[in-house]
Amino acid sequence: MRHGRKVRKLGVKPAHRHAMLSNMATSLILVGKIKTTTARAKVLQGKVDKLVTLAKRGDLHARRQVFAALRDDAAVTKLFTEIVPELKDIKGGYTKRAFFGRRLGDGASLCVVELNIEKKVVEEPKKKGKEKEEGKAEEGKAPKKEAKPKKEKKERKEKKPKPEKKEAHKETKVVKKKKSPTAK
Repeated sequence: MRHGRKVRKLGVKPAHRHAMLSNMATSLILVGKIKTTTARAKVLQGKVDKLVTLAKRGDLHARRQVFAALRDDAAVTKLFTEIVPELKDIKGGYTKRAFFGRRLGDGASLCVVELNIEKKVVEEPKKKGKEKEEGKAEEGKAPKKEAKPKKEKKERKEKKPKPEKKEAHKETKVVKKKKSPTAK
């Protein structure tokens, strides 16, 4: 019986499972969004949330612990410098999971896992002073564009009837030869 055993095996051996989750966490941190099966996504969410919580401490020991889990300098650097400052005010729930559909080959349930970071929208700078007023005045005076007349469809040329093909071979009658009773 499996009392008290909460580890999801994911159908692979422990060493493979740890390496796979480490690689998936690295990809999620570097790219920001990955697609995987639902079972793997559930396990990955817990792992990444723990890594972000460690990184929020910000000390050297936490950085070394995160590096031991991820084994990638670029991912650790991005986690500590870009991701953690944006998640500083949030207490938990650093990732989100959305159902994606089913895989065609085996029908496995797929999910998209992404970091729960708000995307910053860059606003266009506003026009100041006279430029703004002139722009409004010109918009009011500008005549409306007239609709272009529709193009007439060209009539298609009638296709010439193709000449009948000459019969390449003449019909021949096949005559079966009767075997003589003496021939073997």
